Amino acid sequence: MQYDTVLFDFDGVVVETPSSQRLADALERVYERLGRSGPAAETVRELMAGDFDAVATRCRDLGIEADAFCERAARELVRTQCESVEQGLRSAYDDVAAVRSLEVPLGIVSDNHPTVVSTLLDRFGFRSPFETVRGCPLTPAGLARRKPDPTNIEAALADLEAESALYVGDRAVDVRAADNAGIDSALLSRSDTDSADAAVDPTYRLSSLAAVPSLVD
Repeated sequence: MQYDTVLFDFDGVVVETPSSQRLADALERVYERLGRSGPAAETVRELMAGDFDAVATRCRDLGIEADAFCERAARELVRTQCESVEQGLRSAYDDVAAVRSLEVPLGIVSDNHPTVVSTLLDRFGFRSPFETVRGCPLTPAGLARRKPDPTNIEAALADLEAESALYVGDRAVDVRAADNAGIDSALLSRSDTDSADAAVDPTYRLSSLAAVPSLVD
């Protein structure tokens, strides 16, 4: 099928997935600066799941204002991820070069913070191919837009005036988000050890971004 637009997830597709341990360490520093001790790893999972209510409950139990915690957490998580790139601990995938050959409008739809996505795209020299970038700030509204909610995909489609689009991701939730937005999906599994979720039925299963141009042409 020919597509007039291709959207991509970011972490695990364009760049390597951030270290969950480094993210937990970042949140541990936030707790310490607020004079509290909290279960940082659990808070990371709650933020990644878009569960603001759980984060708010945890903050309330610790006597922390949830909005203030999320604001500090956002700054620390953005800083930590950008530092990981500068320290050579996180890289872009080589097969992203295949994206440059696509002659249709492209966009990024990520659950990561939009500042991280834009900064890393600039850092790796990949900003120009992508005409729109949608991410999820650490706010109640931002977390509510995390996949499988289709809001960010739908916004990117509107940005690009797309009529027939493909969304490329590396997780089952990406496939569900594409389904919810009413578009086709490609599930990327870069190695035999990747867990390509059998519970979802993507339009395509890929082992490399190098296969994307053949789906579009």
